[in-house]
Amino acid sequence: MDSLKLEIKQLLIEALDLEDLSPADIDDDAPLFETDGIGLDSIDALEIGIVLRKQYQFTIAANDESTREHFRSVSTLAALVASQRAGQCEAADAVNDNIRKGE
Repeated sequence: MDSLKLEIKQLLIEALDLEDLSPADIDDDAPLFETDGIGLDSIDALEIGIVLRKQYQFTIAANDESTREHFRSVSTLAALVASQRAGQCEAADAVNDNIRKGE
């Protein structure tokens, strides 16, 4: 998971032009959208959603109440990506099982 968190930090720095920050400057659990954290805004949230969709090929529902919690920190973003990856693997396994069974 640490490599995933590092990857997400690098994506955030590149996508949001945070050149004054390095991955080491971003605490895994620091709030992304509060002034005592990174201090991002709603436009940054949209950009993060776009980057995640492109990088990890999944969709985030803007009107889903859990989206705000997923975007709370690098740790919660990493958990979201990991769960989406696990779901994609399970779906692929189910398709492959059906193919092997001739369904």
